Parts: sequence; structure tokens; C-alpha cells
Amino acid sequence: MPNAPEFLQIVPVPVVPKAFTQMGTQMMSTVRSTALLGFKEFAVSQGIDPDSALAEIGLPGDPLNAQFSGAQFNALVELCAVRSNNPLFGLQFGLRQGTQSLGTLVYAMRSTANVGEALNLLIRYFHIHSDGALVRLECQTGSALLIYDVIDGTLVSVRQTVELAMGIAVCLLRELMGHAWKPRGLTLRHSAPENRMAYRALLGTHPRFDSTVNAWVFDESLLAIPLGAANARCQQLAQQHIDELARITLKELPSYVQKRLRDELAHGPVTLREMAEYMMISPRTLQRYLSAEGTRFQELLDETRQSMAVRYLCDSSISLTQVASLLGYADLSTFSRAFTRWNGVSPQKWKQRMQHTKR
Repeated sequence: MPNAPEFLQIVPVPVVPKAFTQMGTQMMSTVRSTALLGFKEFAVSQGIDPDSALAEIGLPGDPLNAQFSGAQFNALVELCAVRSNNPLFGLQFGLRQGTQSLGTLVYAMRSTANVGEALNLLIRYFHIHSDGALVRLECQTGSALLIYDVIDGTLVSVRQTVELAMGIAVCLLRELMGHAWKPRGLTLRHSAPENRMAYRALLGTHPRFDSTVNAWVFDESLLAIPLGAANARCQQLAQQHIDELARITLKELPSYVQKRLRDELAHGPVTLREMAEYMMISPRTLQRYLSAEGTRFQELLDETRQSMAVRYLCDSSISLTQVASLLGYADLSTFSRAFTRWNGVSPQKWKQRMQHTKR
């Protein structure tokens, strides 16, 4: 596993990490209200009554003054896509909204030295914007991948939410890189819609569907593009603000572990010892902290794999062997046994039932 984040590197063993010493929220994911900036205006432009849509999801008429869950946000965007008869509703809303939904985080990003540092800041603090999703940056043979993944296991179909996020992401990359922005491609986990040409008109590229990750792919050298001169005072204020929001509490530890699992499983199995080493505490201490919150590492690993498996089988047509690999299983048979234990049927039969239901 990669080096631990800064807020964990300073924690001595076996003391409870400072980030986990306060009491906090439940494991249900949340989204900041800024995620709905401009929603009403855009909904109207799509022939939707925004107040009716918000009410149906259980949100007030003024969502910017409300707290809501990742499930409500996802359901709202999915509902609007159906009501507007526009399968690109999420993508178009993300493009219309741009980076304004990221709030203070954008100002801190603009104050970094280059594009790579800006994206690393986004990755470190994205959970402030939404703790039900994960952003990461990977470099592969000269290409950089800005990867986005919904990690809220309570959600099944996330096509609209993912495309909304990828719309915001391309606005951010254009803003940071200017004329230098030239994507090598866009990959999406979900299956292709009927009208693929509309994506090129909106994004300038044809996405590759049924991929293993949701990612914007671009030349790795673009990460070194310098950004404008930083305003030290603005950067300090923005950094202080996001640091205050970023404190992880003891109650949030199970959710944090699951986020790390989702990030690392695609690279192979993740053990309790590896997770503890990443957090710079002993395996026994980590297990004790989790036990205090009513769970165990193996339970979190099973829950994470189960929700990811359902997501992959529902939203994508990638093979079962690929799914097994993405979940950190050594082979398909081991994954099939685990899936049957979770759901009472084999992954093959479960996928057939889902396809029949969709038809």
C-alpha cells in the first residue's frame, strides 16, 4: 500500500490517531449542499419542475440550506434523467455546474505550484465535498489517470452521478491546464447508451465504456504545468478551512477503512496488517478500534466486496473474471463462492436475473 497520508504519519503506536479522537457521523455517505448549486435553473431548462423532484426525494425546496445523503443526491439525478428523457442529464449538469460545487477547495488548488499538486490536494480533501466517493491519480506508462469511484455501498445504479462527476472533472482540468488540456480518452465502467455521438459533441472525445475504472486519461507531462502565483494569505485561509472539515472521528473509522479498501482492492488482496501499517498503528489496535464501533476488519472487507460486486455486475458488462480481480480475489472460483454466500445465488445467475429485470 502507498505511504500513509500526513494526518496519520505523525501518530505514534499505539496511541489513538488524533484524527479519530472525536465523535462524529454515521457511516451513511453525505454530500455537501454545494453539489446542487444551479440545480433548479438547469432542471427548468430540461423541462422539469425542480420543487416537485426535490420533494419526491425528500429534500426541501431550498436544498442549498439542507444536509442530504449520497443516496438522495444519486436518486435526484437519476430521477431527473428519467423525467427529462435525457440520458445525459448528469453529464450536462456537471458541465453546466463546473467547479463551483467544490467551493473552498478550488481556491486552495489554484494556490499550489502545479497541476499535479493541485490534483493531489483534491484527492486528499475530496471527502469534504462527498464522503461517498473517492478520487485518485495514477500514472501508467506516460499517461495520467484521474479516477473517480462511488464508494457508497447502498447505491446500485450510479451512471448519472458518475457522469456528473466526470463533467465537473473535465471543467476542473480545463481550468487548471488551459489550452494545454488535450485528453487521451475517457473511460467509464457502465455500459454504452444508444447515442454515443452526443458524448463527443459535449466532451470532444468518445468514452470507452465497460472499462475497469471511471477516469479521464491524459499525458502525464501535463501534471508539471505551473499554476499562477499563489496568494499566500488566501492559501492559508483555504487550507485552515479544509483542515477543520477534514478531521476524521473515531465513529468514522469503519467508513474510512472501507474507503481505503475500495481504493486498494483492485491492486490485490488487502490484509488487516497492511491496513494497520498504512495507518501506523498495530493490527491489534486497529481491530480494537473497529470492535469499539461494533465491527471487525473482515466484516468491513466482506461488506465492501459485496457492494462493489453488485455495482460491477449491475452497471457494467465486464467479465466475472475481471470483477474477481477488481475485488482482490486470486481467482474466479473464490469470488463465486463468496458471492453465493452473500446473495444465495452464483454471480452468473444473479447477473442473468438483473439482465432479465432490466429487459
